[in-house]
Amino acid sequence: MIESGINMNDVIEYFNNNKTEDIAQYLLGMYLEHETENGVLAGYIVDAEAYLGPDDEAAHSFGMRETPRLRAMYECPGTIYLYTMHTHLILNMVTGEKGQPQGVMIRGLQPAEGFEEMIQRRGGKTGVDVANGPGKLVAALGIERNLYGQSIFNSSLHLVPEKRKYPKKILALPRIGIPNKGIWTDMPLRYAVAGNPYISLQRKSEIDKNSFGWKDA
Repeated sequence: MIESGINMNDVIEYFNNNKTEDIAQYLLGMYLEHETENGVLAGYIVDAEAYLGPDDEAAHSFGMRETPRLRAMYECPGTIYLYTMHTHLILNMVTGEKGQPQGVMIRGLQPAEGFEEMIQRRGGKTGVDVANGPGKLVAALGIERNLYGQSIFNSSLHLVPEKRKYPKKILALPRIGIPNKGIWTDMPLRYAVAGNPYISLQRKSEIDKNSFGWKDA
């Protein structure tokens, strides 16, 4: 495990002082932990998409749209925003300052603790299929709707910066499932750890089987 030398205060400061695109990349390698009744479930974030709020036609908050579902998006950085897509709950972290609805969707996780419990929560799915997609990782970690509006800094679902890893290389890619949104369809706002097996829609030939894409692994 890599000792990062950073703590939660550093993470909070980064969220408060950087652009959403930078935060999305900063989150790659971050240790995400959920304390559940059945124990701790945790892993490393490997795939994330930035959504740039009022100007981003693919964002829920495009045009400063406000609905009850979007309430959390207008809160302070680090607020957890959850929504349902195709029956799957999706995890997002608010990254814009309060009143400026921007965020990062987490779409890939490399499990690190509680893997057997994750398999059970995924209905017996094994291997990378446990957490190589946004709905999959939410199910694997046991994330439920009651976390909506809480903070990724101090809730039962939280980041653990002391345990983070660092990518050798970060890929910048178009986001997945964003058709007919003009320039926003192809804009490279999805960031991923190059070579990690838990990235969505990746060729097997691109997987780094030795270090999974981490420095000093």
